[in-house]
Amino acid sequence: MITVLSGGTGGAKFVWGLAQVVPADQLTVIVNTGDDLTWWGLHVSPDLDSVMYALAGKLSPERGWGYAEDSFRCLERMKSLGAPSWFQLGDLDLATHLRRSEMLRAGMLLSEATAELCKQMGVKVHLLPMTDDSVETRVITAEGDMGFQEYFVRDRFQPDVFAVKFRNAEKARTAPGVLEAITRADVVFIGPSNPVTSIGPILAIPGVRDVLKSTTAQVAAISPIVGGAAVSGPAGKMMAMRKWQVSPAGIAEAYRDFIDVVIADEQDRGVRADGARFEFTNTLMKSDDDRVSLARFALSAVSAAREAAR
Repeated sequence: MITVLSGGTGGAKFVWGLAQVVPADQLTVIVNTGDDLTWWGLHVSPDLDSVMYALAGKLSPERGWGYAEDSFRCLERMKSLGAPSWFQLGDLDLATHLRRSEMLRAGMLLSEATAELCKQMGVKVHLLPMTDDSVETRVITAEGDMGFQEYFVRDRFQPDVFAVKFRNAEKARTAPGVLEAITRADVVFIGPSNPVTSIGPILAIPGVRDVLKSTTAQVAAISPIVGGAAVSGPAGKMMAMRKWQVSPAGIAEAYRDFIDVVIADEQDRGVRADGARFEFTNTLMKSDDDRVSLARFALSAVSAAREAAR
């Protein structure tokens, strides 16, 4: 049994690769929802949707987010009517949010709505939001306190960051099945996602870090940092804010209390960190073959780590 903690872009690619080599009924993905937002009155779950679309074969390969071959006529019309338009929802993507919001208004939990959307899209992998409760990632910047999407999309992650907070995380409960998926796993992967704003919200939910420390599973993180910089997004800036090295060694530091192995890119071969085991391969997932290769390597790396620990 394999469990993955994941954010959106890089995590979605890695999960897709795993799904090509692991039976769907043996794979559970726990996804960050700290990035969720209300947009045009609809509940949008960007990371959940990226993973779901990837698994359904519908993730836009050009953008790395959103529905494949989408159009943006509704966005253009909303903009002409004076509505905010900095968060770009495509027309087909919009249908997902309409349906999710309809189910939530009818009293379904986010985990239940996610299961229904996955069923309708033919996704067999067990996809779980980290919580059914409202947890919001807030970014404290030189330009004020803002939601993650405001920082990431609207402001293109340019403002200097002083702190990141997870509003209501301490009061939240994990979604049904989250803790069990970690406890019962043979392997837990931390996807190549921002350790502060993608994985951080998951770890902030009470109980998650504790079960990661106590699980008998091998826990492996795929580094989102290559050659001293993030593959995409603000992970490097966020790690520097937390005083972690912007390298795979910083990833080891971020997860130091439960990690067994860090899988890093060949460009970083030779990196070291006290108490951490590193394995090196190509982690730049530029093609489907790359994603499958990384998934196979990650599985072999945790097997090697397990043998070394015996």
